[in-house]
Amino acid sequence: MNDRIDARQRILARLRASAPAQAPEPPAVAAWFAAYRPARSSAEKIACFRRNIELAHAEVHTVTRQNWPERLHSVLKARAINQILLAEGTPHGEIALDELPPRGIACSTYDLPIEAWKSELFTATPASLTGARAAIAETGTLILWPDALEPRLMSLVPPLHIVLLDAGKIYDTFYEAMHAENWRAGLPTNALLISGPSKTADIQQTLAYGAHGPKELIVLLQEDAA
Repeated sequence: MNDRIDARQRILARLRASAPAQAPEPPAVAAWFAAYRPARSSAEKIACFRRNIELAHAEVHTVTRQNWPERLHSVLKARAINQILLAEGTPHGEIALDELPPRGIACSTYDLPIEAWKSELFTATPASLTGARAAIAETGTLILWPDALEPRLMSLVPPLHIVLLDAGKIYDTFYEAMHAENWRAGLPTNALLISGPSKTADIQQTLAYGAHGPKELIVLLQEDAA
C-alpha cells in the first residue's frame, strides 16, 4: 500500500513540476477571424450564402415580407403537394395558417406529443415550413434553433423542408453568427446547422442525396428584411 501511495506522489510531483508557472494567454480568436474573413457587405453575404447552399443541392427563392406565402404556395403546387406541417404560434406559422387553406393547402400543426401521431408524421406529412434563426455565408449553412413550438423533427422528417430566412441574419462566419446572436446567453437543447438536403456517402463512398431525412431543401430568402 505504501509503495502505491509513494508512486502516486511521485507522479503528482512530476506533473506539478512540469506545469507552467501561469496559465497561457487565451488565443486572440476575434483578431484571427477579423484577419481571416474581412467583413463583407450585406449583398456580398447574401450572394455568397446563396451560391454555397445551391452548390449543396438546395433551392433558393427570393421573396419579400408580402409575397412569401404566395411563393410558398407556388412551390407546393409545383410539386403537387397539398398538405404542409406548420408551427402554430410562430409569426411565419400563423401567416401560413391564414394564407394557405384558402388556396387549397391543408395545414397541420405540431400540437400533440410525438407518440400520439408518429405514424402520421413519418408517413403522411409531405412537407414542413420552419424559420431559421440565422445563416452562415461562407459555408451556405442555415442555423435552426428548435423549440417547443417548432420541434426538431419538423426539419428532419418530412421529405420537403422549406425554410424562411431573413437575409439580414446572414453572417460571414460561424464565429460571427455566435457572437452577433449572443449564443452564450443561452442555447437550445439542439442547434441545427443545415447545408442542403440530407445526404450520405456511406454506400461505396458515393455521395447520395435524400437517403434519410428531407430529400429537398428550399430556402425562401426574404431580402427586403436585410
